[in-house]
Amino acid sequence: MSISSKLNERCQGLCELCTTEVATHDYAVSPKNNDVIENEVALCDTCLVNIDAEEAGNHWQCLAGSIWNTEPSVQALTYRILYANKDKEWASEIMSSVELDETVITWAVSSFIKQAIHVDSNGTPLENGDTVVLTQVLNVKGANFMAPKGTVVRKIRLVPDNTDQIEGKVNEQTIVILTKFVRKSA
Repeated sequence: MSISSKLNERCQGLCELCTTEVATHDYAVSPKNNDVIENEVALCDTCLVNIDAEEAGNHWQCLAGSIWNTEPSVQALTYRILYANKDKEWASEIMSSVELDETVITWAVSSFIKQAIHVDSNGTPLENGDTVVLTQVLNVKGANFMAPKGTVVRKIRLVPDNTDQIEGKVNEQTIVILTKFVRKSA
């Protein structure tokens, strides 16, 4: 299989994930399709085979470089693979080393979301990027502070595999907050 000339020009002939092997496949990052180059990633044979492999050994440690790629499709695919391996220390470290745009993260984890809906203490649906208010004082585990009732948490991130949890920044620290202790702000 060959890749389009525009994609080959963008990747300069190399795989956009490992950046060491020749790119031979154009890969559309679901749920988007390959109707535009912005949804595609140029992959080598090795990376393509390992995307769906249960165990890729140390191969995916190369993602420490591709997570910094400026192309959202490359960032999304990289984050998706890292998320699938999040229980491994190296993947967790790479994921925490970068702050990606919320739309890229949503795109990346879309394949893991099973139409679960996060709701606040009043049953109002929550979305990535919402602003919420704490409905009670929270003792932040692992930190030396308590988040007071009424604290505003902006640009929350939904925890994809747990509808009872969201992530947000309080006192410049990203913390996990139970949805039953927040209400959506208008």
